[in-house]
Amino acid sequence: MCGLIDAKPKVGYYISNKKNNKDIYEKLSSIKVSDIKSLPINVAESTSVYDAIVALFLENVGTLFVVEDDALKGVISRKDLLKAAMGGKDLNLVPVGVIMTRMPKIVYCTEDDTIVEAAEKIIDNEIDCIPIVTELPNGKIKAVGRISKTNLTKALLEITK
Repeated sequence: MCGLIDAKPKVGYYISNKKNNKDIYEKLSSIKVSDIKSLPINVAESTSVYDAIVALFLENVGTLFVVEDDALKGVISRKDLLKAAMGGKDLNLVPVGVIMTRMPKIVYCTEDDTIVEAAEKIIDNEIDCIPIVTELPNGKIKAVGRISKTNLTKALLEITK
């Protein structure tokens, strides 16, 4: 529909070289992540893995951010929670601080990044969601939003309409 991908029998899918690809790329490059971001879903480091799983389902997201004193401390994905659940431990006793990905290993964007840059980070790092951050006066970072594959897909659909 977008004209980005074509297909041929016995060849498969390939990137189209149509003229409108450049137009779509320019439109995507002009959109900032702050324009399409969603609210971050935060939990405390002491939150149990069980409660984090419940929050994940109630909020209908795939990633939770671990925050303490407004500072981003870590990220928890569905895969992290699944690994913890497979361990056979009581999920009510295990805090998310044990299983989360901690700073500085967290991939993030700022509000000035474009959605193309965010998409590249998501693909390169094979993740589902990226926190959008701003720097606090104490040098730490605060999650002010999130950008996910769903946000990117919605933006792409809006451009093609």
